[in-house]
Amino acid sequence: MGTLYLVSTPIGNLEDLSVRGARLLREANRILAEDTRRTRILADHVGSVAPLVSLHEHNEAGRTEQILGWLGSDEALVLVSDAGTPLVSDPGARTVAAVAEAGHTVVPIPGASAVLAALVGSGLPSETFAFLGFPPRKGGERETLLNRVATSDETVVLFESPHRLVALLEELEALCGAGRSVAVARELTKVHEEFTRGTLVEARRYYEAHPPKGEVTVVVAPRDNAPVDPRVLEEDARVLARALLEEGGRPSGVAREVARRLEIPKNTAYRIVHELE
Repeated sequence: MGTLYLVSTPIGNLEDLSVRGARLLREANRILAEDTRRTRILADHVGSVAPLVSLHEHNEAGRTEQILGWLGSDEALVLVSDAGTPLVSDPGARTVAAVAEAGHTVVPIPGASAVLAALVGSGLPSETFAFLGFPPRKGGERETLLNRVATSDETVVLFESPHRLVALLEELEALCGAGRSVAVARELTKVHEEFTRGTLVEARRYYEAHPPKGEVTVVVAPRDNAPVDPRVLEEDARVLARALLEEGGRPSGVAREVARRLEIPKNTAYRIVHELE
């Protein structure tokens, strides 16, 4: 029976590839890669001449049977993503499930992970956490995910594209409160690596003034279960109401939504909305 190795690759700095991962890339019969052009650079770096085979979200379903055939011929295959640990917000889950079900050996090779690097460098609680990937761009699914972040008792890690970062921070500010702690990790392990730590409002203002570039990982602190200062809660309600009104929400609907999300009396929410009109 063949073996499928899941090799974690560098997220920026090539020195982060493990010795074991480099050896397996050289010894593999084939390397399954999301983007063969990017993986070719890494393969050349370690001296691998193994053929590269594309495996991405658009061809994974059709490629799986071929992969099972190669493994049935006792080949050793390596699966990599463009950067980091395979399957983490990347294709490959369908393939790994099919390979395991067919009785072949699946071996993970630990290594670089933007999720863990951002989490441990954030300065936020790391005992328990949730990784939610990239937020949906719009609609009910996005609202559900962001509400999950706002009410989480665990630290939450998100991926986001740089040109949508400010919008994400603005929405989280409205939902979580301006004072919720956050860390934004940018260009991890690369020359221009940057951590921005502070509150949501501070991070939002910073990136409004300094538009981000490169890969971005956002780490949001868990909610504080201590009693909330009414003055802070009212300010959070104002921030949320203002954001919803600017999105075109009707005052009555905005007031109901503010009351629901922040669990404040409806008459308080209506008063705040009326003052902002």
